[in-house]
Parts: sequence; structure tokens; C-alpha cells
Amino acid sequence: MSSPVLDEAARIAQQFDYPAAEVQRGVAEYIREMEEGLAKEGTTLSQIPTFVTEVPNGTEKGLYLAVDLGGTNFRVCSIDLHGDNTFSLTQSKIMIPRELMAAGTSKDLFLFLARQIEAFLRIHHNDHFEAHLLRCREGSKREELFDLGFTFSFPVRQLGINKGTLIRWTKGFDIPDAVGQDVCALLQDAINDLDLPVRVAALVNDTVGTLMARSYTSPDEHGTLLGAIFGTGTNGAYVEKLDKIKKMDSFDTYDDYDKSTGEMVINAEWGSFDNHLSVLPNTKYDQELDADSNNPGVQMFEKRVSGMFLGEILRRALLDMHRNESVNLFKPSETSDVEVPENSGIYKQWGIDTSFLSIVEKDKSAGREQTKTALSDHLRIQRPSDTDCQAVQILVHAIGKRAARLSAVPLGAILISTGKLKKDELVDIGVDGSLVEFYPYFEGYIRDTLKELPEIGAEGEKKVRIGISKDGSGVGAALIALVAAKEDAAKEKVL
Repeated sequence: MSSPVLDEAARIAQQFDYPAAEVQRGVAEYIREMEEGLAKEGTTLSQIPTFVTEVPNGTEKGLYLAVDLGGTNFRVCSIDLHGDNTFSLTQSKIMIPRELMAAGTSKDLFLFLARQIEAFLRIHHNDHFEAHLLRCREGSKREELFDLGFTFSFPVRQLGINKGTLIRWTKGFDIPDAVGQDVCALLQDAINDLDLPVRVAALVNDTVGTLMARSYTSPDEHGTLLGAIFGTGTNGAYVEKLDKIKKMDSFDTYDDYDKSTGEMVINAEWGSFDNHLSVLPNTKYDQELDADSNNPGVQMFEKRVSGMFLGEILRRALLDMHRNESVNLFKPSETSDVEVPENSGIYKQWGIDTSFLSIVEKDKSAGREQTKTALSDHLRIQRPSDTDCQAVQILVHAIGKRAARLSAVPLGAILISTGKLKKDELVDIGVDGSLVEFYPYFEGYIRDTLKELPEIGAEGEKKVRIGISKDGSGVGAALIALVAAKEDAAKEKVL
């Protein structure tokens, strides 16, 4: 039955349609930006070389360390790779003291991090640690070092597999003397100050870690083409042919690296795809969200896809309907005594979390009971009418489906650009993040969209295997440390 509320919900939902023709335009533009980013610096799509020139196949063995500085917590892990696609992981996590995050010095922060590594080794690998200290006291030159992968989730200019300078701090950190410094060297200096048996072997991006972890644990030896995160944020990394990375030729600041595989993992940084909005959909709700964000004009793809933003897009659409007197969403009527308190999340920026969308999308109950409970729990809206709940479901479905269809754009572009579907019987993609793992039918919509691309089609889509890849900043970081250690050993043999 038609009503002003449902009519308006359908009208707004239509603005979030992302038809096949638009997907194809998006893919063509993504391939153009991919190639531009491989050719030169300073492009919309950064296409950052990672110096990781090999992906694992699941047979790798060894014990490696990984640390992850991604925000307010610091995580230390040891990963024992068993050589049969499986691993064991031991970890500890500690909160960074606020006084070290800002106004301190880089030495203070990195010494704190090194002390956490020392405490971890004493608790979990004490025999190795004590033997190292004994050799040091005896003046022995023989060293058995743990190779460590350092996941550092801040903007860096990567210059080698274990070398990268900090561009700027984010996430509440502000330590000016670290900007422009090599973060691996800062950590290694602090480790050396404490005489720890640890070598910082690799600087790791969490998306690259996702790719590596999936490639190690995937059920055969194909090797993974692409790692993607669809969660609070979104990004991807993929394996590219070295001869296509033209910008590597023009920079003499890069470290020497292994060229024997003819390939290198590229960190796309695709959250910034089409910042100039030549092909991305752009409703008034997208525009308002961007204008009120703390970084207007950038990460435009991420602002339409990732979990951080979907709830806010929905909130703005619902608020629009609520305030429109010809619609009167969540307003009392003859059939409803709905109540929206002043402290409802609908009135606050970021007042709706994406988990709300997931609950509503799952709700198939006749009386929309889960939607009513979610409105009460998340937004404090009591006794909404059935029509109100139906309108919420219409908008949630449209916004979530658009995000999934947009997510297919970089995946489709990379599948087409690399030509992997033509060469291989199966192409493996590793994914992580709450959207792709928990949001109803998110992967299904991605797959439906891939089928609509003429270069892929239903036959090509069947060759694509998508698997969840857990713990890229732990297992993935350890695997990148392993690749770096192999490269170092090969160089030493040559010398």
C-alpha cells in the first residue's frame, strides 16, 4: 500500500541505484587511474610499491615476530608457520600511554615499544632470549635474530622493504620529531639499545598483510592475486608485473630489491579512487557527509563504501524524511504513537553505526520486530509504525547494496587489468573487514556486479574464489618478514 513515507523512501532509494552501465564506467576509470598511478607519483590512486616481490604458497616454515602500531594499542605477536597452510599465534596487547602519543619524543615512544617486545620475549621465548644475552656477554659474534614485520598504520613513504619515512601522524598521535624519519630505523635503534635479538625486517601495510595471510592459508598453491579490506575503511593490494610499474625506473631513492620474480605487490590506497568525482555516484547525502567530515574532498570512494560512513549516509536520509512535513517519518499519527527523544542518534552526526544497517538488512520477520528493536536500542525511537520500519528497510537495502556494487569496481578493474582470469583456472582473492564478513549478502552483490562486466561475465566470475583472510597485521606481517629475510640471505650469498 502506497503512503507518503514509502513513496519518499522509494524516491530516495532510487538515487542509490548503481546500474551496470555506471559500474562499467567506474571500472574503465579505475583502470585509467591504476595505470597513471603506476607511471608517476602524486596521482589520485597512489599505487604504492611495497618491495614485496613474492607471495607465499603455504609451505613456508619458521618462527617470526610481528608488531602492530595501528592506533591507541600496540600488539606484539609471534607466529609459528607450520609449512602446511597452518600456523600458531601467540600475542599480547598494550595500550599506549597518552603522554607518549603527543608532545613526547620519538625516542620515548619507540623505546616504550621496544620494552613491550622485550617483555613479550621474556614471557614467551625466554630460552632464546637468555641464550642471546649469554652470547652477548661472552662476546660471541654468532647471532640468531628474530625477523620482525612492523605493521605501521600511518601515512609513510616506503623506500624499501624495511625502510619508510613518516609523512604525518593521524589517530591522535603528534610527535613532530618523528615526521620525515625512517620508522623502521627508529624501532631498530630502540631494540638495539635494549640488546634484543630482533631485526626489523619489513615495514607492513595491513592490506598487504591481508593478501599475504590469505596466500599462505588458501587451500592450494595458486597464490593470491588480491587482498582487500571492506570494514571501517577500505583498501586493496594486488600483485603487479614489475615492467608495468614505470615509476620505479625514475627513482634512485628506492632500495635495491629482488627483481627475479618479475612481480611486486602494490598497495593501491583505493579509498581515494576518483576524488574528483568523474564517475562515482554523488547524492546530496554523500555531498553533505563529505562537507561535514574532517577531510572534505578526499577518500571519496571510501566515503561511499566503508563501514565508517554507511550509517551516517543513512542517518542523513532518515533525518531528511523525518523533518519533511509532507512525509512525517517517525511522527505520531492516528495509527502510531511513535516517540523520538531529543537525545536520539538520528539528530547527532555519526549517530548511526553500520551494525544497525546489518541488523535491519537481516530482518525478515513478519512484524519487522528486529528493526523495531534496533530502532529502540540504537536510536531510542519507541513504537515506530510498520510503515516507518518498512521505509528504514528500503533505505538500508539501497545504501548497503550500492556500497557492495561499488566494492566490485576495484576488484573487477584489477581482474581485468592483470589478465589473470584469461591465464588461470582460478583466481584467489583474500578479504577482511566487518562488511564483507558480516553484512548480509555483501559478497553476493559483489559477485552479481562482477558478472555484469563484459570482460568477466558469468564464466569469469565462477573462476573467482573469495576467502576471508584473518590477521593480516600478524600473520601477514610475519610472512613479509620471511620474504625479506630470504632476500637478505640471497644477497649475502652473492656477496
